[in-house]
Amino acid sequence: MKTGVYPGSFDPVTLGHVDIIERGLKIVDKLVVGILNNSAKTPMFSLDERIRLMKTACEPYGERVEIVAFSGLLVDFLKEQDSTKVIRGLRAVTDFEYELQMAQANRSLYPEMETIFLTTRAEYAYISSTVVKDVLRNGGDVSHFVPSSTLEMLYKFRR
Repeated sequence: MKTGVYPGSFDPVTLGHVDIIERGLKIVDKLVVGILNNSAKTPMFSLDERIRLMKTACEPYGERVEIVAFSGLLVDFLKEQDSTKVIRGLRAVTDFEYELQMAQANRSLYPEMETIFLTTRAEYAYISSTVVKDVLRNGGDVSHFVPSSTLEMLYKFRR
């Protein structure tokens, strides 16, 4: 069975993230969504909230998607998950420059690792977790940015 890892902070999960998960499942048999717990950052949503939001968004994919929190190096997490494949989404050229640098650095640490880049569908190219957080902070409607299954929880967590 081919296992891939889709790492990120997912603060919060967006329709773009779900699209990458769906498309990643066409490449691998199982996808581990690794939710980064980075102590150097202060996310809007707690790790537990991000895990619950992602689990709800991924319910339609059943056991093919597993949600796991991790901290530290991605290459160590890949080894823990018995995977050599990382799936990453790209929205713009600036994403590519950063992601390419990260992929090369990680591959130097774990030569067996392969990074698979999936370009974002045009309808999601402008959506980012940052945009969602900014709209939420200002009381706006994020219903067309996030999965409908997570919308109620998202607003509840922000009250």
